[in-house]
Order: sequence, then C-alpha cells, then structure tokens
Amino acid sequence: MTQHAPITWIDGEPPAALSAGTTWGMPFQRGTVQDAGVLRVHDSSGSTVKAQTWPLATWPDGTLKWAGIAIGATNQPADAYSVTHPIPTHDAGPAAAVERPGSERPDEVTVIEDDKTITVSTGTLDMALHKSGNTLFTELRRDGNVVAKAGRLVSLLQSGATEGTGTTTRTGFTGHTTSVTVEQAGPVRAVVKVEGRHRADDGAKEWLPFTVRFYFYAGARSVRMMHSFIWDGDAEQDFLAGLGVEFTVPLESELHDRHVRIAGADGGFLVEAVRGLTGLRRDPGEAVRTAQIAGRATPPLGKWSPLVSERLHLIPGWNDYTLTQLTADGFELRKRTAPGHGWVGISGGTRAAGFCSLSDVRGGFGVGIRDFWQSHPGQLDIRGAATAEAKMTAWLYSPEAQPMDLRFYHDGLGQETFEDQLEGLEITYEDYEPGFGNPTGIARTHELTLFAYNTTPGTESLAADAKAAATPPLLQPSPEYLHAAGVFGDWAPVDRSTPATAELEDKLDFLFDFYQGQTEQRRWYGFWNYGDVMHTYDTDRHVWRYDVGGYAWDNSELSPDLWLWYMYLRTGRADVFRYAEAMTRHTGEVDVYHLGPWRGLGSRHNVQHWGCSAKQLRISTPAYRRFYYYLTADERTGDLLTELVDSDQNFLGLDPVRKVRPDADTYRPDRGALGVGLGTDWGSLAATWLTDWERTGNPRSRDRLLGTMADIGALKYGFLTGEALYDLDAGRFDAGREAISVSHLSAVFGLVEICSELISLVPDKDFEEAWMQYCRLFLATPEEQIAEVGQPLAGIYLTQAHSRLTAYAAARLGSPELAALAWESFAEGGENLNHSEAFTLKKILPPYVLQPVDEAPTVSTNDTAQFGLAVIQNLALIGGGLPAQEVPAS
Repeated sequence: MTQHAPITWIDGEPPAALSAGTTWGMPFQRGTVQDAGVLRVHDSSGSTVKAQTWPLATWPDGTLKWAGIAIGATNQPADAYSVTHPIPTHDAGPAAAVERPGSERPDEVTVIEDDKTITVSTGTLDMALHKSGNTLFTELRRDGNVVAKAGRLVSLLQSGATEGTGTTTRTGFTGHTTSVTVEQAGPVRAVVKVEGRHRADDGAKEWLPFTVRFYFYAGARSVRMMHSFIWDGDAEQDFLAGLGVEFTVPLESELHDRHVRIAGADGGFLVEAVRGLTGLRRDPGEAVRTAQIAGRATPPLGKWSPLVSERLHLIPGWNDYTLTQLTADGFELRKRTAPGHGWVGISGGTRAAGFCSLSDVRGGFGVGIRDFWQSHPGQLDIRGAATAEAKMTAWLYSPEAQPMDLRFYHDGLGQETFEDQLEGLEITYEDYEPGFGNPTGIARTHELTLFAYNTTPGTESLAADAKAAATPPLLQPSPEYLHAAGVFGDWAPVDRSTPATAELEDKLDFLFDFYQGQTEQRRWYGFWNYGDVMHTYDTDRHVWRYDVGGYAWDNSELSPDLWLWYMYLRTGRADVFRYAEAMTRHTGEVDVYHLGPWRGLGSRHNVQHWGCSAKQLRISTPAYRRFYYYLTADERTGDLLTELVDSDQNFLGLDPVRKVRPDADTYRPDRGALGVGLGTDWGSLAATWLTDWERTGNPRSRDRLLGTMADIGALKYGFLTGEALYDLDAGRFDAGREAISVSHLSAVFGLVEICSELISLVPDKDFEEAWMQYCRLFLATPEEQIAEVGQPLAGIYLTQAHSRLTAYAAARLGSPELAALAWESFAEGGENLNHSEAFTLKKILPPYVLQPVDEAPTVSTNDTAQFGLAVIQNLALIGGGLPAQEVPAS
C-alpha cells in the first residue's frame, strides 16, 4: 500500500524549463515514514523522477517529520508531481534512475575531492574550486570549454564619511577562502560551502566574514549561489563602498561575434554585439545582420559586402558596459570603448531584472541577482569585452552609490542613565542606551544564479533565465496536505463555508494585500530594509513613523512573521510565500547579531534595525525562521537556527530587563541565578530547543526543553509566575518560586504556537495544566481569577490577541462558554481593528504626500499581526463564531 502526496508549482504553472533543478521540504504524519530513503517522486504521468531525499526533522518517536527533496534539471518539467511512500514503511532502497521522455540530461551530479581541490560535475557543466586562496572557484566549464574562471568576492572600504572637506580613501579587498566543505555530494543535488574573510589587497586588514554556498543539480546548466556576509566593521570610520562578485570571462571570437545581453525592465533586453554591424552607413548584408542580432556566428568575411568587411577596423568596439540600479525606481545603462574615454548613455528605465551575459561562438557566461532592484543599490559591470579576458562583476552594493553609513542616527540626547532612557521611552518609544546602536554582527544574504552557455542563447531563452534567477521555481505541498500532516500547531485551510467565516477570510486578505501594497507605495526597499515593514502609522503626516524612535522598522514586533507564514500555510498563495520569505531573510539576518557579545540576540523595533538597546531572544527566535527552513530545506536558514542552539548563554552577559528589574537578586550570574521570563524568553528558548531536537536529536536541547517544561508544571502558579530562576549549567528552573506576574507581551512572540505544539508532541500533564490555567484565566473575570489564584491579574491588554488563548482552552475542554467568550473578546478587544472602517482604504493625494498612497485607519503592525493570528487560530480551534451548542469538543 502506498500513500501519495500531491506537489505543485507554487506559481500555478511549471517553468518553461528547469535549468537548475529545485529543492523543497515536506512533512509526514507521525509514525508513517521511518526513513527519507523510502520516498519516491513521480511526475503527472506516473513516471518515476530521479530524486534525492534527506531528513530535516523527526518526530519524538524517531519517525520522519520533515524531508528535503530535490529533483534535477529538465527541459520538460511536469505540471505537477507526487511524493509517495509505502505503508507500512519499509526500506525500498535507493531511488532508481529513470530516463524521462524527451530528457537528454545525465542522471547524476558527481563530486571529486582531493587535498587541494573539489570538482563538481552536473553532466552539463563542471566547476573546480580550490580549498584556499582568493577565488571562490577557479573554472566553470560547459561542454569542456571554460566559460568563466577566477570567481571571487570583492569589496571596497572607504575610510571616513564623504561629508565636509575631509579626505577619504578607498581600499580594495578580495575574499580569501579559509575552508571549503562538501555538504551534499549527489546523486541529484550537491552543495559546497565556502567560508572566508575579505582581505585588503595590500594585506593590511581583514573584514566581512562570508559564507558562500554553491548548489549543483543533475543535468543543470546553471549553478545557484547563496552569499552571506557579516558586518564586522567600525561604523564610525568604516564605510562599505562596494560589495560584489567578480568573474573572468574568456573570449576568443572576433568582436562582431561577441555578444552582450543585459536585462532591463518588464522582460526587456539590451541586445548588442561588442562591435555592431547594424545601422552602419554601408550594409554588410542581411544574413550578416540577422546572424549577429540572433547571436549566431556571422558568415565568413568573404560573404560580406566588402564595403563593410574592409572597414571593420573603423567600427569601434565597445569594451565596457555598466547598469546601475541606485534606487527602486530607476536604472541607467551606459557603455564606453575603453578606459580613458567618455561613457555613452544607452538608455534607462525603472526596475532592472539584475541579469547580464557575455558570450561568443564558443559559449559564454551569465549571472542573475535575485531581488536586484528591491535590494538596491546594485550594479552590473562588464569590463574588457573587447579583450581576451573580460571581467563581469555583479555588485550587491554599487560602488557608484553613497558609501554605506551605519552610524547611529542621533547623539544620545543626553540619555546617560537608565532613568533618562526610560524617560526617552515615554516620548519616542525608543529604548536607547549608549553603545547599543551598533551594527557590528548583523548580516545580509544574497542569492545569485550563474549560467554556463554553450552558445549565445536566444533572447527568449535568456529572458526565461532572468526570470528563473529573479523568481526561482519552487514545488510545494497543498495547504490540505500540510494541515493533515499535523505540523505547526493550530491552523486550518481557508474556510469560506459561512458568511461569518467568509467575512473573516476577506479581512485577512485585505490586511495582507494592504501591507503588500504599502511595501510598494512606501518603498520599503533597500539593502538593509527589504523584507521588513513599519511598526505604526502617523495619520497626521500620512506616513509611517519612519523617524520616531520605536515606531519605525518593526523587527518582528508581535510576530508579523508568524502571521505571514500561517497565512501562507492555509492559502498556498505564492505572493504570500514570497512576502514571508523576504521578511524571514531580513529579520533572521539584519535584525539579529551573528557575532560579538550579542550573538544570538535580536534588536527591538527602531529607526535603524540595530538601533534599540533591547537585545532579546524574542526577535531572534527560531519560531519565525523554522517555517521557511522546513518548507524549502534552505541551508542558510539552517545556519541561523544552529547559531541559536546555546542562546540561553546570552543571559550571562545581558539582562534583558536590566532597566526595570525590581529585584536584583533574580539576576545574579555569579551565583547561578538567572531570571528568565516564562513568556518571551522561555518561549524563544523552547522554540530553539524544540527545533534543534527535531533537526539533530541533540540530547542537550531535548533535556532542557523537557526539563523546563516539567519545572513550569511544578511551579505553584505555572506560567502566571512570570519569571523563574534558571540554572544555566543544569538547564532547569527553580520550581520553588511563588509569585504572580503577568505581561501582555508574554504570549505574543510565539509562545502560544510553541506551547500548542509541545502539548501535542510530548506528554506532560502538569505542563499542560499550567498552560491551560494561563489560557483560561488571562481573559477571565477578576472574580474568577481571585477564586483560583487569590488575586486579580494585572497587565491584561491586547484582548483580541489573547482571545486565541481562550479559544485553545475552549477546544481542549470542549467548553461552549469559553468558545463564546473567545469570540466576544476578539470582537470587543480589537482596539484598532474592531470596526468595519478599519478594513477600508482612503487614497491620499499630493500635495499632502509625495505621491498617491493608500491609507487605512489607525494602522499598527502589532494589531495587524495579532488580529491575523487570532482569526487563524480561533477558526481552527472553535470555528467561525459557531453558536455555543455547536462548538466541537477537542
């Protein structure tokens, strides 16, 4: 007996061709699959497709929970696929290689490694990498011909800011490799990780640690490249003036048979030869012109008109090309014949695709940068196209933009003491502290695709490559399948079965569409900004509060990441996925520290992503990252999860509530007493330990998770205790604390979702009762609270957000009364989203704004994210406002 799971393209239709293969992640119900090796992939015709599978996570019983699955390149991708596994499970051996109809590609990718080099072959291309030195790879070959070589990272450091009359200097740096690791070696997918640092060309300085991964698929003619770097400069004096990847492209053909292709906007291309033969005063012949425009070898000179062939030396060759995208709204193209001569403008436009290629009759090389204009300022350079060895540079930060200035944005305003800083918090909502607005340790990841050509491709083929680089094809399971697998807690696919649920679904769609529109209208783009959203709106100025302390960039405050991922799980919408993906890339890289004293901590919302002095686990929590990791098997996201495994150590160096802690004895690292909150702190630690346990089986993470769950269950007041003393060495709480302290923030950074999962995963009656008590009492009447714990609970805010706690208790207890209370609390406590006017748009026009924008009443990302999560979880737990007698028992 075999179980079939349908897999479809997230964009609804297959790509024209799958030039690089694809990888996705998918879950399996507990107890159904023993090993990833039994999984099989089939296309829509039922033919077996060669696939590579590996475990991403296991259930507590050891069975497979999540698997990574990869298929190779093909010119004929199927409309849909299915993944099968036998029931009952048994080891069916390795997947068989099957020739698909019409496929001319080899079946396997191979990796050959020795002491100094690694060579990877897809059967179509070969890449050689040295394990040390200043290149990422030494050669990239297609059909035996070298199409690119000496791929290397480059950066420019400017000392001092370009302001006033002060002088500045720029120093060139090149990436130097310190380690190369083969993470996967085929047969369908190979992954090679390169690590190193940028070193000054004069050897005097090193900076910017980097990690680059190359992804190879069987039969692929392109290589995916994932580049991550960590900022470790001194923001006061180090200004990044350029960051890119440089490639050398060998050329042999005559200049008129060398071809430049640069993508513009909306699928358009610059289509030129280095020496053009069209538009001349004399005509070389239609066959010559047609061949050159098509990128084919031109006929022999003897077949040209001699009026042109004898004057070739008088037609200039264009040596250098540059495309700059310095903002999200404009790019410029120019070229020149040689250094020392003037540039000639070609054209311009709005948003370039971030792709270019250079080729001759032997073949060539192309590169595409994902999110090119969204992550501006970017640049593409071709230099030396008229020479034997051209240089192509994909600039991730353009050297023609203003140097990157990461200095803190104000002088502190005299806030030297905690008392002063708390006063500042009262007026601008900014939690300032001297020295804390420091970017050292933040990171950024870019995705590129490298194309190896055996000829100059047709423009339509190049356009398809540019599209694939900008929007990589991705396969995904359906919302129904994901829900049936029992992953990620309390959610369910979209439900429009009643007018009430349809209205709620409409509101969810409205809020997502509004934020997606705001990203465009408000230009939430840029190198460090793309993927984030703003915190709160200013209705007087008709702008988001981009310049007001803690009201500017959101930095995951109140879990918009969770809202977006649950929105995707239940809808399967590609636009929601990519919006959530961009946020995950941003919040996991830019808003979190990856080295230094705050490694593993994130920064609270601020005008600058690193500006706030609140460095906390609630921002870096894996609760926000694991969706993307499991759905895509992305190794870089896996790195970010691994970084956090020992994040409980951070409490030794930094007390997250140091400015307001009333009892200093609850934070005494020298005595092994660390005050750890049972809400945002423990919820983040629990997400860390759970994810690590599922991914690796790490007994340390398992024991700390299960041990602290038992300790919370043993506390007299359970979660209501608010904070407990944590023994870092033992990984356990002191269960003797008897206090009640409730915060409205405790449950809105992933605690709800993690506790629900834990209760379904591992049996712990006392822990479950402690969580149920918290869920029952948070929105209970003061009288009910007094009757159970002897006092009313203070700090009860965000009623709408917390309605899902009541809904959880209602579902677990089968209580119609609690279900009714949950929806009543949801309706009454919405603050800014409890009236129909909140779901309407008003167009604001100049001169009151820079350009026309949509405005929604009283917008706050906090309210939006928690509204979304409350709707999603309440619908899943108790249905859409069902009459009390119809509420189903859990």
